[in-house]
Amino acid sequence: MNDIATPPQATLLLVDDEENVLNSLRRLLRGSPYQVLTASGGEAALELLERQHVDLIVSDARMPGMNGAVLLAQVQKRWPECMRIMLTGYADLGTTIAAINEGQIYRYISKPWDDEELRLSIRQALAFQFSERERKRLEQLTREQNERLLEFNATLEQRVRDRTAELQQTADMLDLAYAELRHGYVTATEVFANLVNRRVSKERQTNTQVIALVRAYAELHQLGGAEADDMAMAAALYNIGKLTWDDQLLGRPADLLYRDERARYQQYPALGESLLMALEPIKDAGRLILHHQERWNGTGFPDKLKGEAIPFGSRLLKLAVDFIELQRGMILDRRLGRVEAMQLIEKYAGRIYDPQLCKDFLQMCREHAPDLALDDPDVIPLDIRRLEPGMILARNLHADNGMLLLNEGKQLTRPLIDKLAAFEATEEAHYTLFVRKPEQPDEVEVGTR
Repeated sequence: MNDIATPPQATLLLVDDEENVLNSLRRLLRGSPYQVLTASGGEAALELLERQHVDLIVSDARMPGMNGAVLLAQVQKRWPECMRIMLTGYADLGTTIAAINEGQIYRYISKPWDDEELRLSIRQALAFQFSERERKRLEQLTREQNERLLEFNATLEQRVRDRTAELQQTADMLDLAYAELRHGYVTATEVFANLVNRRVSKERQTNTQVIALVRAYAELHQLGGAEADDMAMAAALYNIGKLTWDDQLLGRPADLLYRDERARYQQYPALGESLLMALEPIKDAGRLILHHQERWNGTGFPDKLKGEAIPFGSRLLKLAVDFIELQRGMILDRRLGRVEAMQLIEKYAGRIYDPQLCKDFLQMCREHAPDLALDDPDVIPLDIRRLEPGMILARNLHADNGMLLLNEGKQLTRPLIDKLAAFEATEEAHYTLFVRKPEQPDEVEVGTR
């Protein structure tokens, strides 16, 4: 594939005792974004590797003196990160087995080789190397974050012990310490979520809105304590598994992914959970992240869980993520309006989403959190004095006592605006209405997946 991610200016070393073979390989790689070095034998290759960093070595199997299997075994031992490919023109099972076992080669290719197969093998080997380096970098970053959190934990515990000694209220102070520790981890995860936000443009940053939706639902349904904290941390870090993606994959809607990209896309929940395994307080949040792409009918990923076998927090996170990402153009090849996104989610209740949870979630979005995830540039908040005839109401309007005054989609007229002004004066209240400008279309037909 042309979109395989490889590090720029990778350095390749070609090793063969036949000059015409080296010339053929150089011609094959002409125009490729690699620095190409050559060596006429194993000893010369090792001397060159002592002096210069090499990302990938392609060696012939049969060479006088040091053969390819011995050379690649030395490379694996001394420079294990250097990828290794062996070319063989003989049906030499022993040499091939030795190269695989001792040299741990990435791939072997028979001579005469197929040009496109060799190019693809080199690109894939470098892409694998690049992804491994990224994985190790992220693991190191996770370890560093863990150490910082442990240092914070030690400091917090010391403060708890000092205060306990002063106030002689050991039990109360231990409860306070636990609550502060949980809050510290929740805050830390929201800061950690900025790692993903730095990789994408502002209009595709989703974590803040997903957190707000999950917290609003937890507050409305009185979900507190560790359960609410785990859901908030999962909302903050649900897409951390996408950190290893290239910019092209990050910017493509989920429904337009190619087959290999879709396979990588389906790995991001599991990768996110694995990145958090070292942090004990986030373990349960990691489990919610692992299963937030499961579907109610069992067709999701990674484990095809079905119905209530899917953790409740994962089901809620799926609703919040899809609601925001539909509006950001990250699922379909267009951005949906808020109402349109709600209609599409409602359509798939019982298939993708928990039907009862979907009903409660959408009711919350309509009635209790109308300004959450406001992401439609055509919708503006106005007080009654600034309303104009022809504007379309984009949110339900409720009185202070909860009574529904106007439905979403209502077109405002001058008499209606005057009635609203009179009602506001009578109630001694102040109302803000979310409206669409007169020149904007009212609604668009919901698309299909």
